[in-house]
Amino acid sequence: MSAATLLLSGGLDSTTLLAHAIREGFDVHAMTFRYGQRHAGEIAAARRVAAQYGVRDHVIVDIDLRTFGGSALTSDAPVPKDRPVAVGAPAEIPVTYVPARNTIFLSIALAWAEVLGARDIFIGVNALDYSGYPDCRPEYIAAFERMANLATRAGVEGTAPVRIRTPLIEMTKAQIIRLGLSLGVDYSITQSCYDPAPDGAACARCDACQLRLRGFADAGASDPVRYVHR
Repeated sequence: MSAATLLLSGGLDSTTLLAHAIREGFDVHAMTFRYGQRHAGEIAAARRVAAQYGVRDHVIVDIDLRTFGGSALTSDAPVPKDRPVAVGAPAEIPVTYVPARNTIFLSIALAWAEVLGARDIFIGVNALDYSGYPDCRPEYIAAFERMANLATRAGVEGTAPVRIRTPLIEMTKAQIIRLGLSLGVDYSITQSCYDPAPDGAACARCDACQLRLRGFADAGASDPVRYVHR
């Protein structure tokens, strides 16, 4: 069984990704980040998911990106609500983009993978149903993989080249949900909302909630998480 590191946010995509990686026979070491995000309830969701799937390790890394700000997710700036969310990249990168987040996360996951002797790093980025984040594109992932193989011992020696695994990257949200349901994923334990209520209920109005709700509707399924309103 091959070891792999996997970025686990506790959301819909990363939970589906975890179920897929386990089905593919990987021995998963999951990594979650507490980075000062306002939707910190996703940490508890990630713990629930990791426990349910019995991953080999689940580490929670603390790194406070509020030090730099620059995002509605790491500041008091309002999270956009009720804006049109189209499939594919919008004209502008939204204020919920966290500068360099995936680069930071993948770099730390890469360091852990090197220690573990794991060549595979899983990340649940998606280039179709997403909010316009530049670090979710296939060309970004390809560039990071090239860099990783220049920056690690195994990559330079050619003994175990690093592979950034993105099996969800070309899937619609509905396709991801159908995949997850076929794998028995319990989506009630996940969290996607950028601005949940104090009791944890999802807002149903941010980009993440809108994409999730539309995905479930397109998949012909009902979203089991609690919403403030629909």
